[in-house]
Amino acid sequence: MYEQETSGLMVRVEPQFLADESKPDENRYVWAYTIEIENRSQATVKLISRFWRITDENGHTQEVRGEGVVGKQPTLRPGERFRYTSAAPLAAPSGVMMGAYSMVRLGDNEAFDIAVPLFALDSPHNAKMVN
Repeated sequence: MYEQETSGLMVRVEPQFLADESKPDENRYVWAYTIEIENRSQATVKLISRFWRITDENGHTQEVRGEGVVGKQPTLRPGERFRYTSAAPLAAPSGVMMGAYSMVRLGDNEAFDIAVPLFALDSPHNAKMVN
């Protein structure tokens, strides 16, 4: 598991290679990743948008931006957690992923970003180990 705290919000990531959805003979490798965001701050916050940078072992990088996560813009009161699972396909057997969430404090409407730690996407098919 990977984790990083920013501005009182802890982000935990657990990636998992999905062998059943991957097709190595077609250069398709798929990972699920489960994210948990824990609000350790004293303020109520809302997740507004996401940013991902995904780089495979060949150096091919893709960036993804969008509103919310899995169709939601969760609000977290102090002490609350939000957990979701999504997926990422690559054309190579390994890579890395990192990102950020744009947040807003609901009391004063202050916008800020929190980091999603760099995490490895390693499959049993990779020749080069990223992690």
